[in-house]
Amino acid sequence: MMSPPCPPSTCESQPLPSEGLLFVVEPMSLSDVEEVMAIERVAFSAPWSARAYRYEITENRHSTMVVVRPAPRSEGWLGSLWRQFAGRGPVLGYAGFWLLGDDAHIATIAVHPQWRRRGLGELLLLSLLDRGAERGARRATLEVRVSNQAAQQLYFKYGFEIISRQKHYYADNNEDAYIMATPPFDNPWYQDHLRRRRRELYERLKTPGPDPASRSDPAEG
Repeated sequence: MMSPPCPPSTCESQPLPSEGLLFVVEPMSLSDVEEVMAIERVAFSAPWSARAYRYEITENRHSTMVVVRPAPRSEGWLGSLWRQFAGRGPVLGYAGFWLLGDDAHIATIAVHPQWRRRGLGELLLLSLLDRGAERGARRATLEVRVSNQAAQQLYFKYGFEIISRQKHYYADNNEDAYIMATPPFDNPWYQDHLRRRRRELYERLKTPGPDPASRSDPAEG
């Protein structure tokens, strides 16, 4: 039996240090579900139920679900936000995948509207790629609406390619879906590509930017 690949962004090198990042990705817990659902309802036209998330967390052994929140030691307005939520920090986004054979199939990824375009979707995506490889996946796959060009650009940035088109995939409006996949996690080019993307993202996530509560027109994407 072949040994599982190392995380795609750390093969052949030491992991890039994450100290100093203003956000942290950690496993989703039952206590997070209420906040997850608040984002789910505004992010998707056909949202999952709270029961579905509880099942993914507690019963589905093929499932990995994570959330992103401010790091505990954040300073300034980010630190104040963290302390307001009983010392845990609010859920700003979440994501998850199912381990299906050799594939880490990304089932969901969403960021609160006020926190978009800050790199949190990228941080969640990188976390899924790393965790999928750690669980023995050889690549990542997903479906995305043909009309969702913002999401497609994120996936292209992280090495996904369109491999097929599924007709009438989405039941709410019969929209087609693109099926996308990464190169193999042990592909040297892909390992180097993700290391570069991670380095760029980590630099970005060490700068807090403006308080989103002060913005009157939250950005999309």
